[in-house]
Amino acid sequence: MNKKNVWFFTLFSLILVLSVYYITMPSDLLNTSIPEEKVVEEINESSVLVALRVDDEEEYEEELETIREVLTSKESTTEEKNNAYDKMKSLNSVRSEQEELENEILEKHGFNSFVKIDGNQIRVVVEAKDHDVKLANQIMRLIQSKYTNKMYITVKFQ
Repeated sequence: MNKKNVWFFTLFSLILVLSVYYITMPSDLLNTSIPEEKVVEEINESSVLVALRVDDEEEYEEELETIREVLTSKESTTEEKNNAYDKMKSLNSVRSEQEELENEILEKHGFNSFVKIDGNQIRVVVEAKDHDVKLANQIMRLIQSKYTNKMYITVKFQ
């Protein structure tokens, strides 16, 4: 584990904690700090996508913690540490793929989405009011074009 990753996870955790703290602050505190000013709240992503991302992040952090325990344990064998390191690289690679696919869907189709890759299964949740079969087909083809192996892709609209 290099220093960049440690700093990234530390800063990301801090931002996440501060965000949760800010969201859970009592509204009385907000009203006293901004008297008579109307606050317009713009939500870019649906709460479903945010909830999916939070769940995915928690799952990712749990897996990373397990890997860290193996890597830092004095009782772990070299083979166990190598396997843990490979698993960590794989996790980071999958997360990177998921982000790339989400960005491609946003760029090519203009919709926010959540992508979860689990082996050869890819689950996509798209933030759209209309349940468009043609759009789902286009998204599935876009994703499959990135892989040489057959992927099992599901698209759900929220």
